[in-house]
Amino acid sequence: MTDGHDEPRLTDRADESRLTDGNESRLTDGDEPRPVDGDEPRPVDGDEPRPVDGDEPRPVDGDESRPTGRVDQPHPTDRVDESRPADEVDEPDPRRRWPLWAAVAVVLAMVGCGVPAALLAGLVDRTADRATVDRPAARTPDPATAAARRMGDQLSAQLARQADALLGGDRRGFLAVADPSARADLGRRFAALRALRVTVWRAEPSGLPTPVAGQAGQWRQLVTFRYCFLVPDCAPSPVLIGTRWRETGGAPLLVAVEESRSAQAGVRPWEVSDLVVAVGPRTMVATTPALRGKLPGLLAEAESAATVADRYAVAGPPPDRYRIFYAGGPEWRRWYGGGRPKWTAGYAVTVGGGHHEVVLNADGLTATATGELLRHELTHAASLPARGYPGKQTWWLVEGLAEYAGADGAPVSRYEGLDEAGQLVAGGWNGRLDALTPADAAPADRVGGSYGVGYLAVRHLVDRYGEQQVLDFFRAVVHDRRSLDDASEQVLGDPWTALHDECVAYVRATVR
Repeated sequence: MTDGHDEPRLTDRADESRLTDGNESRLTDGDEPRPVDGDEPRPVDGDEPRPVDGDEPRPVDGDESRPTGRVDQPHPTDRVDESRPADEVDEPDPRRRWPLWAAVAVVLAMVGCGVPAALLAGLVDRTADRATVDRPAARTPDPATAAARRMGDQLSAQLARQADALLGGDRRGFLAVADPSARADLGRRFAALRALRVTVWRAEPSGLPTPVAGQAGQWRQLVTFRYCFLVPDCAPSPVLIGTRWRETGGAPLLVAVEESRSAQAGVRPWEVSDLVVAVGPRTMVATTPALRGKLPGLLAEAESAATVADRYAVAGPPPDRYRIFYAGGPEWRRWYGGGRPKWTAGYAVTVGGGHHEVVLNADGLTATATGELLRHELTHAASLPARGYPGKQTWWLVEGLAEYAGADGAPVSRYEGLDEAGQLVAGGWNGRLDALTPADAAPADRVGGSYGVGYLAVRHLVDRYGEQQVLDFFRAVVHDRRSLDDASEQVLGDPWTALHDECVAYVRATVR
């Protein structure tokens, strides 16, 4: 499924431990989806402002996730997070200085009408005088604002020093800006980010710091951190995080870093977990130290899946590197906000900068299903726009394409979801593709049937028009947000009403 979230698979439960830095070719410490149990709700936005558009994309229509492995549960596909907005920080509009410009406009108009020069000169003099008199004098900031500005300058300098230390691998320098009480947590974050091969880290304070109530000499500062992994020239992903600082006789010290409250993505793994990481030419796979033994097999499967998913990048080049996180039970319930439907085995979540991160659920993911799930989820990462897909009426197309990629050219008769699709068709489905989206609380067979019908509809379109033409249709609907009617007429050359009925007839005939 896509997203923002959801799709579970089997994982070992793991305790968090410290990680160590590693080189690209080695496993290093560090931490998309199909359906799985999620007990924890998504974090809610607290009092933190949301960043403006462009910081993090606004996903639409829910997370993209896939159901757990099909031994006991069907393979529902990912759902895109259509409703989660990205973190945004509003910026004030610049103050307008209109009186003088208005005077110039009047002067130009009078010149065009032949007004005498002497009159014009007098008018300009009087207008200029009035503009000068009317312009408000600069106000001296009140003492509280002045103190906040001074503190803000000092915090910016400390954050810049810390960023330089992180990128330079200087752990001592990274911790030097922190109070001793905060160094254990910061040391873990440093190790996780280094294991993930952080290549860009910029700290951008949002607004002025504010005093912490009841804590004399402490300040809270919202910061947008922009980061890249592995690739030095990527479009950075932003995350908004609250930080708290303590005044000292010299530079202020960092006393706490809060968990991010990103509405659409939730807490990133590197914020809260020790991570070990394996890196290949096209993928990066991270998990907790307790699941370190899974990394070699996961990396091999991910690299193979990436060669398939790359073919479905419909609106530009494929992702610079696919980011995959393998979650044990506690991590599944916490990473990216948790709270996925019980049937989720894996999901893809948009994290800004045009990047999607894939999460696999270790609890319920079978070894034989890993490759198919990875092809499905990485196809979401390659094919979906950063802001998510248009709405539930196109869920069948988004998930159907990912299921098609997951099948990787296998005959329809070998598709594992045929039985669930047959149960759905025989069980009262109304025959509308736009009514396939399963509810979060839907039973596993209903979810698997929805994915199966979506797969069969896309498979029929590919058999009739060819893969490239269907990808062009997908782009028109999902990226360009054209209606199914317009896209069908202009890309496929046929009316959508007729094609829809044709797809449904194919589904019914195949599962009969």
